[in-house]
Amino acid sequence: MSNCECGSDQAEKLERKTLLILLAINGVMFLAEITLGWFAESTGLIADSLDMLADAGVYGLSLYAVGKGIQKQSRAANISGVLQIILGTGVLLEVMRRFVFGSEPESLLIMGGGAVALVANIYCMILISRHRDAGVHMRASWIFSTNDVIANIGVILSGGLVWALGSRYPDLLVGTIISAIVVRGGIKILNEARHTNEDSD
Repeated sequence: MSNCECGSDQAEKLERKTLLILLAINGVMFLAEITLGWFAESTGLIADSLDMLADAGVYGLSLYAVGKGIQKQSRAANISGVLQIILGTGVLLEVMRRFVFGSEPESLLIMGGGAVALVANIYCMILISRHRDAGVHMRASWIFSTNDVIANIGVILSGGLVWALGSRYPDLLVGTIISAIVVRGGIKILNEARHTNEDSD
């Protein structure tokens, strides 16, 4: 149940409203970051944008699961976890491609994009914090939001290091780390969903 100290119908209504806002923010930020990441030649920004896309998928699935039974909530969380793992693996492959063929990341664009994404994700984290105990589908959303804040800080730091060192390797390193965080988050969601199913049997 959400921490709103209200009835179940009102709590579900608040969950839906929160998830719609989160879905909209992450959808817009995905488009902005992947465009900026492409022009900046930044694996960190591209990784972060795909993390935003994964989050948008999670919020959409969580929105579907609001008010549903534990089995459907767990199914939504499972799909979210698998999506996260697939996208994280895809970014790792992109990092490897850029490592082999080269890239010239633009530090100012990286830091600017990372800063905007950080503000957006802190706001998302504040919104979802009131609902993180409502069910496995909402806990999945909370995990994604906290991971995002860590990833955004990493992107900003990588932009600073690219500028200070004149090297593309900090960007590649952060892209790799964010990808690993995305995959780890997906595995964590799958484990939570499995434990929830076992507890409900």
